[in-house]
Amino acid sequence: MRVAIDTGPLTSEHAVRGIGVHTRQLVEELKKLENGGFKIDAFDFSVNSKQLTANSYDIVYYPFFHPFFLTLPFSKPAKKVVVTIHDLIPLIYPKHYPPGFKGNIRFMVQRYLLKNVDAILTISETSKKDICRFLGVHPDKVHVTYLAPKRIFRKVSNTSILYSIEVKYGLPKKFVLYVGDINYNKNIPGLIKACKLADIPLVICGKQALDIEEGAYDMRNVTGPRDWMRYLFGLPHPELAHYKDLVNELKRSKKIIRLGFVPDEDLVALYNLASVYVQPSFYEGFGLPILEAMASGCPVVSSKTQALVEIGEGAALFADPNDSKDMAEKINTVISDVKLKEKLITTGHQKVRQFSWEKVAKETLAVYRSILKNENS
Repeated sequence: MRVAIDTGPLTSEHAVRGIGVHTRQLVEELKKLENGGFKIDAFDFSVNSKQLTANSYDIVYYPFFHPFFLTLPFSKPAKKVVVTIHDLIPLIYPKHYPPGFKGNIRFMVQRYLLKNVDAILTISETSKKDICRFLGVHPDKVHVTYLAPKRIFRKVSNTSILYSIEVKYGLPKKFVLYVGDINYNKNIPGLIKACKLADIPLVICGKQALDIEEGAYDMRNVTGPRDWMRYLFGLPHPELAHYKDLVNELKRSKKIIRLGFVPDEDLVALYNLASVYVQPSFYEGFGLPILEAMASGCPVVSSKTQALVEIGEGAALFADPNDSKDMAEKINTVISDVKLKEKLITTGHQKVRQFSWEKVAKETLAVYRSILKNENS
């Protein structure tokens, strides 16, 4: 079995996000499983299209899907095609992620092109339900392979390392940590309000939060006729309006520390130093940072929403994402209740053992083999 894997996400804006992490880790683990009967070629399909067509691959794997952009091939480049659909959040919140006319056309094309796909991988049962609901896919075609934290995320006992990171980033002794983007579904305004109520500083890791003032809602984001009409009449794009409101929130608060992109070598120490990690999202396809926090010995407060409960149940304290007061109370409870904090750390370590990239790779390989077996049976 010869498999081609598209590494395009590793050189795009997804490189340091969940899609890039997934692609990189999966390729590394699948390489370890190579043998006489299984070989993978990992390369950027858009750059090396000739390599894709010149070789007779048994399976071509696309690790990324977007409902409003053309990410699938118009004709089958191999005997079998597999794609990963991480989530369909833009379809969950259409008012905040409006596709526009062109996006709607592309969505219809993407949905049609799924007919050429032999198997769909996704990262949670929550996303699987969304895929079947919004894309009209039969459940038997969709396979769940959970993500996992990298091995670097662990408990750090070296106090000098922790102190150096504390000084490097100017961290307070107690703080709430958040890692990720600041899109609408992440509910960052709700988290900011909760931290104000809990009277504790908030540390945000992620490039998007640091760069938000730089063109978050300027002319560079005016791309279509509807956007031009909004711009001319002073009406905000729904998603950009969210960013504009968030900029105001960030500027008003003196207890928000935005670190921008943080390398894993530093991020593991930040998880270790944090009083509590909070995932405040309205909706997620998975929620990888909560596993990174658990692996690093950091207690977790999470929104009580589908995928986050699916991943963190039994090892996190859950709060209503629409109630900042409830979230603040959960934050203060974890910080003040030493026994509860230790329990969350212990159960978090137990929970995270259920997830590994080796397991992801083996489950992915099993899907490859199953669709080839079905062809030959």
